[in-house]
Amino acid sequence: MAGSRVVLDGPSNLGLRPPVAGAVPGCYKLAGALRDQGFLARIRAEDGGCVTPPRYDRGDWKPGDGVFNAAAMAQYTVKLADRIGKLVDDGKFVVLLGGECSNLLGPAVALKRRGRYGVVYLDGHSDLRTVDNDQYVGAAGGEALALVTGRGQDDLTDLDGLKPYVRDADAVMLGYREDEAYLETMREAGIRDWSALAVIEDPAGAAAGVLEHLRSDELDGFWVHLDVDILDAEVMPAVDSPDPGGLQHEHLRELLKPLLASPKCVGFDIGIFDPDLDPDGRYAAELTDTLVDALS
Repeated sequence: MAGSRVVLDGPSNLGLRPPVAGAVPGCYKLAGALRDQGFLARIRAEDGGCVTPPRYDRGDWKPGDGVFNAAAMAQYTVKLADRIGKLVDDGKFVVLLGGECSNLLGPAVALKRRGRYGVVYLDGHSDLRTVDNDQYVGAAGGEALALVTGRGQDDLTDLDGLKPYVRDADAVMLGYREDEAYLETMREAGIRDWSALAVIEDPAGAAAGVLEHLRSDELDGFWVHLDVDILDAEVMPAVDSPDPGGLQHEHLRELLKPLLASPKCVGFDIGIFDPDLDPDGRYAAELTDTLVDALS
């Protein structure tokens, strides 16, 4: 883990489908819910403020139109990358509170501006959907790993002319379920992977495998991305796509601790948790406890 910690809010919900007609995804409230659990004080972090996203408005988008909210997302990505880049340059370890998975574009762009960095992608899904392996694209939250590795429309994958932000060889994917739809794409790309079952069997071993894979001297560092739907639906139902077969909190803690403690890890983002689906705050409290423990 590099430097002192700073918590930055990136409350973008631009990359998710509306939960119901006329509503917007509630994951933009994630940062507030974790802050209300005393997250900053508990991890002894500075407050880096908030990068406010544009309005969620899909307009007249229809299937086949590409990624919805793409222009707003591109604008936000550059703004987020500028802020994260300054923090990294100041030697800070950035904890980015999302948001949804397209938030990863911000740190990916910031780090590509500075060298060669990897990404450790912790998610219940591979997020490798593209027009080549599915009927159409739309919600960037389900395409984030594809986008950061250069798969998709140029207005999101080639910001600043930096495509790809992360090389396939420098990406690692952990936590997908056994019915993962884009496993063939992942394997063809050569992206190293551990399924949820493999992580559950040996979380520390999976973390060690990741660190071994990313130990190349050519790599300047790596970023950890966490979609909390890597957790089993029984312990984390407050997400847009809860699924069985996922990790328990103890597995996630054991996986995260060595990754975040690595001197090559420069930052960490958390996304997809939706406080609208957690009216009594129970899941926010449990998630915060896990994150605090992982960062201890």
